[in-house]
Amino acid sequence: MLEVGATCARHGISYPLPGGDGKVPAMNTGEPPDHAKNRPPLGETIREEEDEARRIRRLQVMINMVSSVISQDPGLTVEEASELAAGAKRAALAMFPDKELAYDLLYKPRLQRIMRERFRLQ
Repeated sequence: MLEVGATCARHGISYPLPGGDGKVPAMNTGEPPDHAKNRPPLGETIREEEDEARRIRRLQVMINMVSSVISQDPGLTVEEASELAAGAKRAALAMFPDKELAYDLLYKPRLQRIMRERFRLQ
């Protein structure tokens, strides 16, 4: 154990830090820190990150395609465009179930803007 204390710069008074007896375990105990004990193996983490990156890229491509169709298809009705946007949201939430707020902040305004411009909606 190491003695731990602090000195008040203004008054020059030394005092132990809160935490009981003013002692804390030495940093080099040979055991991994608590946060390292709960980490998944490195291979799993890399696979999960690659999977998430793949799903993000797939979502971006899908939103780009829906945006292009809504803005460029001359025969598309406002109802069909709304169905496309709703389908894109369903697909996005299937890929990222707990990210509805992120979808509403990132992609919904973009699709709404395109529909307003295309169909002169207010």
